Amino acid sequence: MDYVKIIFGAAGMLFAFLIAFTTTPVVRVIAFKLGAIDDPKRDDRRMHKEPTPRIGGLAIFIGFVSATMLFADYSPTLLAIWFGGLILVVLGILDDIFTLNTFLKLGVQVLVAFIAVWQGMTIEFINLFGNYIVFGIFEIPITVLWIVGLTNAINFIDGLDGLSCGVSAICSIALLLVTLTSSDNGALALIMAIMAGSCLGFLPYNSNPAKIFMGDSGALFLGYTFAVLSIDGLFKFNMVMSFLIPLSIFGVPLFDTVFAIVRRTLKGQKPWTADKGHLHHRLINMGFNQKQSVHILYAISGILGISAIMLANEMWIKTIGIIIIGIIAFVVNYFIVKNKKTRDLAGFDLNGKNDENK
Repeated sequence: MDYVKIIFGAAGMLFAFLIAFTTTPVVRVIAFKLGAIDDPKRDDRRMHKEPTPRIGGLAIFIGFVSATMLFADYSPTLLAIWFGGLILVVLGILDDIFTLNTFLKLGVQVLVAFIAVWQGMTIEFINLFGNYIVFGIFEIPITVLWIVGLTNAINFIDGLDGLSCGVSAICSIALLLVTLTSSDNGALALIMAIMAGSCLGFLPYNSNPAKIFMGDSGALFLGYTFAVLSIDGLFKFNMVMSFLIPLSIFGVPLFDTVFAIVRRTLKGQKPWTADKGHLHHRLINMGFNQKQSVHILYAISGILGISAIMLANEMWIKTIGIIIIGIIAFVVNYFIVKNKKTRDLAGFDLNGKNDENK
């Protein structure tokens, strides 16, 4: 019976991949017709050279909804993702075309978060060293904060070709593996597999040089979906320090978002003010090119995902070892890039930071 479930899940994942993959070219045409185009001349933060269509997240959404309708059982979690996700996709498309007011977008995100709360998705407690901290009257505000925060975190890292979509695919796979190894929630695992398939189906078009960006429609939908899935699954684990699991899986976008808010606040800027201080910008400033920066953040996200799997199974020493090895690997790569002779022997070509876009 378990083999049947695995095959069924793999079929759902493949179906989502195929729908997202075949729908993306159609969405690209729609983006041109709607005028949802990202012009690199808008500001100096843009890393691409040519005007590129956005709203690619619509293809991810179509792939996800199609697959979950056919393969997954209806549940409050799925209903919250469908309806909340639809609102955010529409919001994202409008923002990609017209550039909406920041407070309007935030208000809609809070509204959508309450859709999840209405469906019973709340963070009731966390397990801290075996002691349960029950949130009580703060349960709903903390849940809304988590949903809105993670929704925007995925959007914040959407700064290089393939970065946000690839990291989202890695997070989906990490969520899937944590669920499979730590619980018997097959329905939730299936949804996570479908999410991974949807992201992977869009990624070939979004990788450098990107033919289409997923835009706010994709980033907001993915962040919201991850928040809801983590509430329904990860925060309900009874293991010691279980709240570290979602923090580890979404470590890259969460760290970048918190760091951006602190950085901008200390400079006297508004937290949503755009700048060139994100993790991917800093990697490029260190000497890595676009593809290398994206691959490094993929690797970091993957290592954190593997750490989450170890944490979920309470393998503390192995978790620490994985993180230490990851840090060493990054440091070695950094010094290879900084040393021209070693760099040439390693096959690095850093003559131009953005030579992939020529």
